Amino acid sequence: MFKGTYTALVTPFHEGELDLSALERLIEEQIAAGITGLVAVGTTGESPTLSHEEKEQVIRSTLEIAKGRCQVLAGTGSNSTSAAVLATEAAEKMGVDGMLVVAPYYNKPSQEGLFRHFRAIAQATSKPLMLYNIPGRCGVDIAPETVERLAVGCRNIVSIKEASGSVERVSDLRARLPEAFTVLSGDDSLTLPFLAVGAVGLVSVASNLFPAEVCALVQAFRTGDAKTARDMHLKMLPVFKDLFIEPNPVPVKTALAWRGMMSAECRLPLCEMTAANAARLRTTLDAFEGTG
Repeated sequence: MFKGTYTALVTPFHEGELDLSALERLIEEQIAAGITGLVAVGTTGESPTLSHEEKEQVIRSTLEIAKGRCQVLAGTGSNSTSAAVLATEAAEKMGVDGMLVVAPYYNKPSQEGLFRHFRAIAQATSKPLMLYNIPGRCGVDIAPETVERLAVGCRNIVSIKEASGSVERVSDLRARLPEAFTVLSGDDSLTLPFLAVGAVGLVSVASNLFPAEVCALVQAFRTGDAKTARDMHLKMLPVFKDLFIEPNPVPVKTALAWRGMMSAECRLPLCEMTAANAARLRTTLDAFEGTG
């Protein structure tokens, strides 16, 4: 169900409000580049600082702009199971192709609590779900054993975005899980190593800026051209790294603003880049784009 290249969309703002015109420009660029799918209101979309109404507005707008030309997933995870269930039910009614559900953050539930949390969300929808494991942000790790339980016990939990930073973890997941259950990289810089041990794509931050290039990297590997994939990985690696020199999505929004795509505006507690880091990012992007 979920394989290929998905863009974790930024949420554009202008003077504190949603900028849906900028969102449309961004989405059209993504679709023209051949992106597999779009993820609305995930971490990169600043979901923690969007109101319930804003989240629904961004999801609905993404669907209306995409017009079925690519998959649309909604970020519906929460540290409250009941809130995640309600968000998932609302997204299904809007017509999304699936949901990205992040591990509950701050609560630090047990593995049994994680299992029950995701099972409750899965039981609330007929749509396919992609788990999202990012222990560095959430403070809790979805153990491979728990992913296996969910894959076996919940027919519509079909994929995981793995952002633990561990190639070994992907190997473990791939060995445990049914072949139809897909693993996607949650880190641009680890996409190629993850693909090498069984991942089938990624959910990307960098593709907000370079959708065609990120799609080409994944496609090259999946069609057996490992050398091209490796060459593209090495060429893009400085970009992948410097898009995270400050908290995501601050650097990628800054870069999109330099292109005139949108404002660099993020919502507090996120703030603008330091001058030194902005200069470093600009140098890296200029070097990458200058190589053709």
